[in-house]
Amino acid sequence: MLQLKQTFAKLKHIRIGISLKKRKPVFIPPVPPLAIPRGFTIIDRQSLYEPFAHAVIVQNPATGEYKYILDELHLDTFEREIYNKILEVLLAEIHSPREEIESAREFFDTEAKKIVDKYRISLGWLPDVSWSKILYHAERDLVGFGPIDALMRDPDIEDISCDGVGKPVFVWHRKYENLETNMTFKTDEDVDNLIVKLVHMSGKHVSTAFPIVDASLPGKHRLAVCYRREITPFGTTFTIRKFREDPYSIIDLINMGTLSEDIAAYFWTLLENRSSVMILGGTGSGKTTTLNALACLIRPGSKILTIEETAELNLSHENWVSLISRQSYGLGAHHTGEVALFDLVKASMRHRPDYLIVGEIRGSEAYVLFQALATGHGGMCTMHAESVDTAVKRLTQRPMDISPAYIPLMNVIAVVHRVHLPKSGELKATRRVTSVDEIVDFEDYRNAFEWKPIGDKFKSSIENSVILPNISKHSGLSVQELLEEVNRRRNVLAWMRKHNIRSYRDVAAIITEYYSRPKEFYTKKVQKFVSVR
Repeated sequence: MLQLKQTFAKLKHIRIGISLKKRKPVFIPPVPPLAIPRGFTIIDRQSLYEPFAHAVIVQNPATGEYKYILDELHLDTFEREIYNKILEVLLAEIHSPREEIESAREFFDTEAKKIVDKYRISLGWLPDVSWSKILYHAERDLVGFGPIDALMRDPDIEDISCDGVGKPVFVWHRKYENLETNMTFKTDEDVDNLIVKLVHMSGKHVSTAFPIVDASLPGKHRLAVCYRREITPFGTTFTIRKFREDPYSIIDLINMGTLSEDIAAYFWTLLENRSSVMILGGTGSGKTTTLNALACLIRPGSKILTIEETAELNLSHENWVSLISRQSYGLGAHHTGEVALFDLVKASMRHRPDYLIVGEIRGSEAYVLFQALATGHGGMCTMHAESVDTAVKRLTQRPMDISPAYIPLMNVIAVVHRVHLPKSGELKATRRVTSVDEIVDFEDYRNAFEWKPIGDKFKSSIENSVILPNISKHSGLSVQELLEEVNRRRNVLAWMRKHNIRSYRDVAAIITEYYSRPKEFYTKKVQKFVSVR
């Protein structure tokens, strides 16, 4: 624990990030066979950090059960002794850089190699491969994520959760879903030291006085902690929701079938005209991912303010202000220093935003958001609810207390679910926008799109839209012209899919170009594609 404090005292000015920088190839001698549980067979293997860490997916053919095996090179007894010695030297001799750097890993890698070359003879003879292993573990433990560093490198893992001491760590895998791993924290000290390190990396504090922490790790990964045995009998528990370095774009969601080109074009038209949108769904259904992808359709140049408890949204707009709430410094009823979502939503009104995006509403901040919508601002948010009716009931009751007369200010509500669809003879988890409803009045909802499980298709009722006629009144376009524009934007999205333009920055560039010269862009690039489609 002392080492962790010393490390971050010396590296506190470094912006810690994850670098996938490859090391020079080194010869790795044969290692003991991977410990596969009895009855399981290997069905998938992925390199996480060559040659030090690999992920192996195994399955029990009899039961169909999957497990996640982390295959990581460990230090032997003698290497561990040298590692402990060199760790003290590294902590003493590595100094913070005078200027901010992009990657702490690259900085550490360079400096550590210099120091090892300087002291390796005096510390004892070891082959090059052993020094490579030592440097890997030093980097992992000092500027990485410690024992879970290899798991954090796996792009297929969405969540990492520890349920307590002596219990296996679980991961949520994009392909195999919930998997038990071969990693276990055997003592309270092991997991407590890791959590202190992770919480300090996020710039927050954890202790028996403040046992609950919700924070953002470097790379915007979300960390939730229940510390020690103050509130759980099993010891420290934590969950990390990993953040993609390359966020899903609207094209990615279309390719995955989360929504259709028609739905995306419909939202594109609505967001251009400051319509308000709410995304509903359960935990892990893809609410924030969908919100982020849709927000990138907002007209470039619009001033956007995002308000969250932990930073998860990542927009391509230049005129974007991100506000994050802050927990209280005090104990008991006195919330000294707290900056709640409610305070941020109130303060954001003074910044004159075109669009106000609240990561998730669950309390009094909802009231202020609806007040902002009433004054003509565009708004977007997410909320935990399974249907429009459930969401409206939550909104009109405590602690949100939205008047039924204000409900129509939220123009459109989309519901996202995690569903299981048959694929290759198995049920695979995926996300779908199961319905898109326009809010005409309290308890008067008109369906615009609906997902049909049979055939995995979306049914459109956009011709009965009540929002497009409202947009027509102040846009100078007839409803028919708006429908034609929606169709053109659908073709633009289809053209991007055809040309594999999927990165959220590339998609944003195309949207910007279309906004600046829509007729020329469509005629020159898209029309020919449509004619041969």
